[in-house]
Amino acid sequence: MGVLENKTRARLFYRYLSKVYDQVNKFIWTEEMRTEALDLLELDRDDRVLDVGCGTGFATEGLLERVDEVHGLDQSVHQMQKAFTKFDKHGRVRFFRGDAERLPFADDAFDVVWSSGSIEYWPNPVDALVELRRVCRPGGQVLVVGPNNPQTSVMKRVADAIMLFYGEDEADRMFVEAGYDSFRHVTMGPVYSPEVAITTVAEVSAESKRADPEPLDA
Repeated sequence: MGVLENKTRARLFYRYLSKVYDQVNKFIWTEEMRTEALDLLELDRDDRVLDVGCGTGFATEGLLERVDEVHGLDQSVHQMQKAFTKFDKHGRVRFFRGDAERLPFADDAFDVVWSSGSIEYWPNPVDALVELRRVCRPGGQVLVVGPNNPQTSVMKRVADAIMLFYGEDEADRMFVEAGYDSFRHVTMGPVYSPEVAITTVAEVSAESKRADPEPLDA
């Protein structure tokens, strides 16, 4: 487990990163990448959308171009304070402080569940993916953007010491273990690193909602 796959350390990390996050983030998670990920979804204006790990609201801004209201959840109060200045606390975004592994929402509460730049910090990503599926209605969509594996084994070891990096095989394993039966992966990135991110978009079927996920080796 990477050093930042610990909730206490991640909160401390973002306490300081939040001061420059918007300036740094645009070189890694660009508006063009955000648009490409949004285009993978079928969104209606009145869809109920949850942004898990909303941070300072970069993805939330893109979502608000396509839907009327977004629910934003994050565990870092310092990141959310930055988002408050963009959207206000009582505007088109409803904010919640919480944990991806224990979402404070009812079953089937959302049409779309989005999470970008968050899975790499989850200590138990499969548990969180189960939660994303739980709060998404049958026929709804779950989209997760995470960091793709580095190209070299040396950089892979360095990356894994910090946080979760994964490729398509690992994404397959996590989503299957979490009970998803229909999903696809797309790699994306800026021109200087076109495969830096891996985006998975999954459809939540009625069958997957009825069945508890089983480990692959069961």
